Amino acid sequence: MRYAIPVSNGKLTEHFGHCEHFALIDVDIERKAIVRKELVASPGHEPGLLPVWLAEEGVSAVIAGGMGSRAQTLFRENHIEVIVGARGDDPEQIVLNHMKGMLETSDNICDH
Repeated sequence: MRYAIPVSNGKLTEHFGHCEHFALIDVDIERKAIVRKELVASPGHEPGLLPVWLAEEGVSAVIAGGMGSRAQTLFRENHIEVIVGARGDDPEQIVLNHMKGMLETSDNICDH
């Protein structure tokens, strides 16, 4: 399974579409372990671009602090699970917490 976490300055960014990079994190679900991490530059913020691009990158789930409802719909149409309202800084710890059912979340901070 592959997660995508939007990051800026190495930390989870609050607004999904305006991140500098994506941490692409491959995991072994059975062992609940990270097997690979890659930091890739965001291709930019164009409507509809990121869901298709991340699907092509093999992403299964996106964890974000905030994401608009249209983007969430586009991700689901591309068979990518969406988790919003994530709290924390470290992308690897966020993924580990999600796999263990311990991810802290709050309200989706994006309302468009």
